[in-house]
Amino acid sequence: MNHPSRLVLIGHPVDHSLSPLIQNAALRTAGFPLEYSVLDVAPAQLRATLRTLRAERAAGNITLPFKQAAFDLCDHVTNVAERAGAVNTFWVQDGALIGDNTDVAGFDFAAHELLQSARAELPQRVALIGAGGAAAAVAAAIRDWDRTEVMIWSRKPAQAASLAHRYALTHAETDLLSAVKGAELVINATPLGLCDDDEMPVPIAELGRRCAVLDLVYRKGETAWVRAARDAGLPASDGLPMLIEQAARSFRRWLGVEPNREVMWGALA
Repeated sequence: MNHPSRLVLIGHPVDHSLSPLIQNAALRTAGFPLEYSVLDVAPAQLRATLRTLRAERAAGNITLPFKQAAFDLCDHVTNVAERAGAVNTFWVQDGALIGDNTDVAGFDFAAHELLQSARAELPQRVALIGAGGAAAAVAAAIRDWDRTEVMIWSRKPAQAASLAHRYALTHAETDLLSAVKGAELVINATPLGLCDDDEMPVPIAELGRRCAVLDLVYRKGETAWVRAARDAGLPASDGLPMLIEQAARSFRRWLGVEPNREVMWGALA
């Protein structure tokens, strides 16, 4: 297998990401002479940046706010990326830029881990807050769950409606509290809570007593929303399990081997 010339994370902003810690620890353990670095790219430069990386035979990840834009800039995408309409992982093969979406499997892993820890079955009703690239991966994963209804709310109603239109049993809501009413799992797929620890996607008091909370945002000490949910007795998790799992699957895509997940977790200690 031809290994990439370098590994990068493209986003804007991107300095907060823990991905370099995780991936570089896994690379060292596996003995690959590569370094995973970040590229803060202005939106207007995304196309040119991907063109340069393709010429260099580089590989890497794509994060906010570019996951959906990158989908349109890849030469080919995997079936999973096609289903999500978003790309978070890329590499070059035979001169073509290939896009994949490991967020789908990462979310599915994190959600099942949270529900199993709460001894809960797959929910019949899910509330999804957000309609961007991360939300697209969530909706793509839940499509394979058994008869789960998804209510999407976003500050951009047209984007929520567009995402909902792509999947059965998925509906856009124009009112946030209506979206979370009766939900057994509420997912934050927006950046809320990333920079301001006081921000919460929805007040915990508006959630049911048996509702689980999954915040795809991660930060040191977890987000205020996750802490408040636990204080209220609700099962809750931040985005770290999803981050690790999607990172491990990206690693396998680039290099053809499984990384050591324990080493990845250890890098965050």
